Amino acid sequence: MFLHVKNLMLAGAVALAAVACTQEKKTGYTIQGEIADMTTGTVYLKCYQDGAFVDVDSAAIENGKFTFEGTVTEPMAYGLTTVKENRRPLVFFLGNEQIQAKMDEVNKKLDLTGATVNEVYVQNEKLVGEEGYNIDSLVAAHPASPVSAYLFMRNFATRMDYDGVKAIRDKFDASLDTTVYVKQIDDLLGRLVNLRVGATAPDFTLNDPDGKPVSLSSLRGKYVLVDFWASWCPDCRKENPNIVAAYKKYKDKNFTVLGVSLDRKKEPWVAAIEKDGLTWTHVSDLQGWNTPIADLYVIKWIPKNYLINPEGVILASGLEGEALDAKLAEVLK
Repeated sequence: MFLHVKNLMLAGAVALAAVACTQEKKTGYTIQGEIADMTTGTVYLKCYQDGAFVDVDSAAIENGKFTFEGTVTEPMAYGLTTVKENRRPLVFFLGNEQIQAKMDEVNKKLDLTGATVNEVYVQNEKLVGEEGYNIDSLVAAHPASPVSAYLFMRNFATRMDYDGVKAIRDKFDASLDTTVYVKQIDDLLGRLVNLRVGATAPDFTLNDPDGKPVSLSSLRGKYVLVDFWASWCPDCRKENPNIVAAYKKYKDKNFTVLGVSLDRKKEPWVAAIEKDGLTWTHVSDLQGWNTPIADLYVIKWIPKNYLINPEGVILASGLEGEALDAKLAEVLK
């Protein structure tokens, strides 16, 4: 599970995605669809852009059948649903092809024939959530597939540092350079470059639970783990015991933690600090994902952390479990 709800693109990339999702009534794709257990109603065609599915077309269901026609400027992730407000439609990759679709929302099934661009998606979309899935192998096997770029950006890129994202980005075929999902990756790289290992960590100031302002720079002279988390985040709470253990082990070796919460309410934030035994400094502006600090540190999912040396230089990021202890043992000899 991961928590990832922030926008993935800047304004220019958003505009590009909007153009790419635009439907034109020209020779392009046709979706001849059948839907289980419905004879009338409406099917909505949605396109994945800017981190969410947005409506681009609709079709009436007649005798359990529906039809969509249009043109896409590039293959992208689309979804079908009978519920206009549905944020999790039945997803597939749509190119300018003649497609037959069998749609079963109750059982969350979408069977397509004729959708060759969708084959890579079908083969990998369930696997990407499994532990140990190798996204590098997918990109190496399908470097020119927009599906590879989509799955990498959606499931992996926002959890990686600059060097990790750049290594995968360099494997994509040049034919994808101007496509929406690769441009999202490039945008992410442009923001992560200031958070590379060896860069000076951006300074910020937030209030602690008592309303006292605390700046990151005030902790200069110590090794600091800047830990982004929230009381409502299950993965964060699961990771907290590992951070507690590391803090107890290394706090007398010039090491501390600065917890940056993405909570919106003070009460659950403070309660989680006490319940989990997080005895270090904590700050938050209680704006959730809207905090400027999340944007400053390109926080798209939590938990996420940055390890900073006494001079304020970033040593590592995304350290969890044994990796955190190993890195601290290395630098705090």
